[in-house]
Amino acid sequence: MQEQQMENVTYDELKIGQSAMVTRTLSERDIELFAVMSGDVNPAHLDADYARDSAFGGVIGHGMWTGALISSVLGTTLPGPGTIYLNQNLDFKKPVHPGETVRVSVTVKEKHDHKHVVIFDCLCRNGLGETVAAGTAVVIAPTSKIRLSRPDLPEVQLHNHDRYRQLVDSCEALAPVRTAVVHPVTAIALQAAHEAALEKLIEPVLVGPEARIRQAALDAGIDIRAYQVIDAEHSHAAAARAVQLAAHGEVAALMKGSLPTDELLGAVLPSAGGLRTERRISHAYVMDVPTYHKLLFITDAAINVAPTLDEKADICRNVIDLWRVIVDPAARPKLAILAATEKVKSNIQATVDAACLCKMAERHQIDHAQLDGPLALDLAISEQAVLDKGLASAVAGDADILLAPDIHSGNMIAKQLTFLGGADAAGIVLGARVPIILTSRADSLRTRMMSCALAVRMADARRTGAVK
Repeated sequence: MQEQQMENVTYDELKIGQSAMVTRTLSERDIELFAVMSGDVNPAHLDADYARDSAFGGVIGHGMWTGALISSVLGTTLPGPGTIYLNQNLDFKKPVHPGETVRVSVTVKEKHDHKHVVIFDCLCRNGLGETVAAGTAVVIAPTSKIRLSRPDLPEVQLHNHDRYRQLVDSCEALAPVRTAVVHPVTAIALQAAHEAALEKLIEPVLVGPEARIRQAALDAGIDIRAYQVIDAEHSHAAAARAVQLAAHGEVAALMKGSLPTDELLGAVLPSAGGLRTERRISHAYVMDVPTYHKLLFITDAAINVAPTLDEKADICRNVIDLWRVIVDPAARPKLAILAATEKVKSNIQATVDAACLCKMAERHQIDHAQLDGPLALDLAISEQAVLDKGLASAVAGDADILLAPDIHSGNMIAKQLTFLGGADAAGIVLGARVPIILTSRADSLRTRMMSCALAVRMADARRTGAVK
């Protein structure tokens, strides 16, 4: 690929009437980028509901976006590198809406030998030929020839909304969920529960060795006098006692403290514990990925190692319930069943399972979602990959949920998105009679609050009968 070059036009080479132009189509992303750069968050540019009732009838671009295009032409083309911008006079005639194309031209109007000053007429027109902005620019033109490679600009990614904050805020109208925090004997575990209590998400019941819990609170500088403390000799006893509390309806959620996940689940799984349902217990991550346009649910990345077809069906049912509680109870999420290929192959069990799951959904054995698979990861989340491969699918390229074929692939996808993609990942265990909050020492405050918010919403859905 040939390298793009920038070459200026020196003062001596400039002629009266000489012109250059650039054409650009304004996008919503351009508006957002300009707002980030300038700090101009006028709702006329960013709030569609507000702008709809304004004199312009909708969102418009920043006026100085057109001014920036003028600067671009002057600084890169005419006169180009070496130009010093002195003055800009600009009248704005018409607004520019997203999707409109603007042609910006600069034309040499006057040359002044003293200090090599050049005055340019500047004109910006839309696709209908209407003037959107016009004025003059004054520059000092370069006197020496400059040829440079056009620099490669960094790729900018916009993370438009704090989706986690929105979910936490959605719990404001709900009462805090009485939650058994299992074996919270470290400052980090206690802090997670305490912060969730301050957000009015949970009402902690601290279950574990009382002396160690109180010492951890002292170490963390946390006042736990408002929280009930239930003494249990060790972590196994704490898990068993917490499950008992949940089975008797004394708490509506469980929260992992300073004990291994499998130890907590070991107390939940036996039927005698009273928390099992007809469903397989599974784990789901709810991920806020900066490069994806909506929340992304990934399952199962933490509990089921190599799930069978029937177990995958339950994993689907669990995460579909979660998505409908969190996102939209009236909608049908798009669930992509992942494999290494989009082709069904008898020697790749994941592809066979995917085909079977799709047939089960078609026959309403798995309800309330659109399923498609097998799908490779790129086809699940990339519209461009779908176009390139010519795949016809209502799910591909726009998945809400990714069903991993096994724990290894699910865990790796989630960890890659977290550590390489800058995503936040909140985890929750589903399929039991109460939601189970999983947090880790590496979780940020945002992630811990999100995990608790998921449990609050699921506990409320169980209370109201929205989820069985």
